[in-house]
Amino acid sequence: MRRLYIILACMIFCITTYADVRNKLFYYTNPSTPFSYIFDVALVGGGMDPQPGEISLAHNGVLFADELPEFNKATLEVLRQPLEDRKITIARSKYTIEYPCSFMFVASMNPCPCGYFNDPTHHCVCTPGQIQRYMNKISGPLLDRIDIQVEITPVPFKDISKAQPGEPSSAIRDRVIKARHRQEERFKDIPGVYCNAQMTERMIHQYAEPDETGINLLRMAMERLNLSARAYNRILKVARTIADLEGCENVQSDHLAEAISYRNLDRSDWAERGL
Repeated sequence: MRRLYIILACMIFCITTYADVRNKLFYYTNPSTPFSYIFDVALVGGGMDPQPGEISLAHNGVLFADELPEFNKATLEVLRQPLEDRKITIARSKYTIEYPCSFMFVASMNPCPCGYFNDPTHHCVCTPGQIQRYMNKISGPLLDRIDIQVEITPVPFKDISKAQPGEPSSAIRDRVIKARHRQEERFKDIPGVYCNAQMTERMIHQYAEPDETGINLLRMAMERLNLSARAYNRILKVARTIADLEGCENVQSDHLAEAISYRNLDRSDWAERGL
């Protein structure tokens, strides 16, 4: 599968203006990291002679957006459909071009402009209005399309200074590889589908349907957290992946609980937390 990913990436790079194939392959092996002042055409593709944008150059790879609220809001909004369809169509008067863009979207942001909101060791100097305007730069529909949203709190010095080793990366890598193999085996008869993230709604009901306890847990989360219908499908996809990482055949309630805990930014009041 890795060989197929590289071939598909090279096909995209061959029609760009990059210097040589060696640079293209090197670029492919690293995450694509567009700057916050990027224009929407450079991000999704376009121009008089339509070229692939950053999202297509990151096909089967990672697109990392640092300081997400610093991006132009209109630029971020054009990501909504590519994240859903995993392809981008560029229309011109005489023709249309379709580029693939199945990428893993990773983003980071501060909780406020100064970066210290809810920090136990620093005082935030931002006003409630500044915090709300800052967080409102990320729209709800865009957040809906991000599967995992986690708030990270500062790590105390006593925890940083601990010498106790954690789980080695090699063990985590082996567990992820085994989970991907399970997914490839699950979707081997379905063309174009290799992992849980690519499941359609029908596939979700077939491979990630929870039991009665899980359904009740999901219903409670949807009602209390005011989650959207799209978030419902995203939670089931993540829960299916958690089950694969644990080697479980069926999605259980603890997998759903963990998946729900990873969606703590797309609740109805998330942009008003600074008030």
